[in-house]
Amino acid sequence: MTRSFRRIGALCASTVAAVSFAAAAAPAHAAAGDGFEFTLYAKQVPAAGASASAPALKVGDVLTFADDLYKTKGGDKVGRDGVTCSVVRVSGDQADMNCVGTIVLNGGPGGQLTAQALATVDITNEATAALDLAVTGGTGDFKQARGYIRSTPDGDYDRMEFHITTR
Repeated sequence: MTRSFRRIGALCASTVAAVSFAAAAAPAHAAAGDGFEFTLYAKQVPAAGASASAPALKVGDVLTFADDLYKTKGGDKVGRDGVTCSVVRVSGDQADMNCVGTIVLNGGPGGQLTAQALATVDITNEATAALDLAVTGGTGDFKQARGYIRSTPDGDYDRMEFHITTR
């Protein structure tokens, strides 16, 4: 899978705000203490035996990947994610992929988050743009989590801005 197709999945996953982890040791609590807002950076963990090129996408193809998550680009590792994206439609130069991911965060806050999105990808140039992922649940500090994660390509990383409520 090419790096840009990895990004497609990352934009559909998590895949994980207004107050940056880079600016503080812990994420900021949202208003009234009922959630969290923070930013992390995702970088793909190379898969053993992964191909540098990918054949044309077709309905039924499944793409999987994993990322390490950092407070800052190349900074302290604070978690990881795992994502699976299924191609559900190919029409002309576009493909729709249904992506589901799980994010594991260590420390404050800690726990797991699940997120999903349907992403449309321009196949001709494999371009990706910012994408909002729906947070569908969580564990630990993220019990009863709802909200969204804005994922944006940022060089070799994906910037993930978390906007989470927990009530």
